[in-house]
Amino acid sequence: MAAKKSTAKKGAAKKSGAAKKSTAKKGAAKKTGAKKSATKSAAKKSPAKKAAKRTPNAAFMKAMTPSAQLGMVVGTTPIPRTEVTKKLWAYIKRKGLQDAKNRRNINADDNLKPVFGGKAQVSMFEMTKLVNKHLK
Repeated sequence: MAAKKSTAKKGAAKKSGAAKKSTAKKGAAKKTGAKKSATKSAAKKSPAKKAAKRTPNAAFMKAMTPSAQLGMVVGTTPIPRTEVTKKLWAYIKRKGLQDAKNRRNINADDNLKPVFGGKAQVSMFEMTKLVNKHLK
């Protein structure tokens, strides 16, 4: 009978050892997960990246002369492309030229028709391409 008890104890020991290993693995998995999230959050909080300020692209800030047709809308003085776009959108909003149903489309008036290549309506993405042809 003593032999049976010792084997029973060994079986119980094996089970408890296996239980200890599985909990150890779970704990290790939790620890590594915590380490990964800690390094990610530390990387997000690095002040060095936020301190660097974005500089504007020199090509966009270069003053360009609008054509006579575009000059009727935005003025004839040399201005950067970014300002041309701002003034063009201000003109569109002021005159109510944005299409009511599809807001991406711009309806051309008498001043914008020559800029848009004679088209009565263009999309806002096509508009920038057409306007760039009128800048030198």
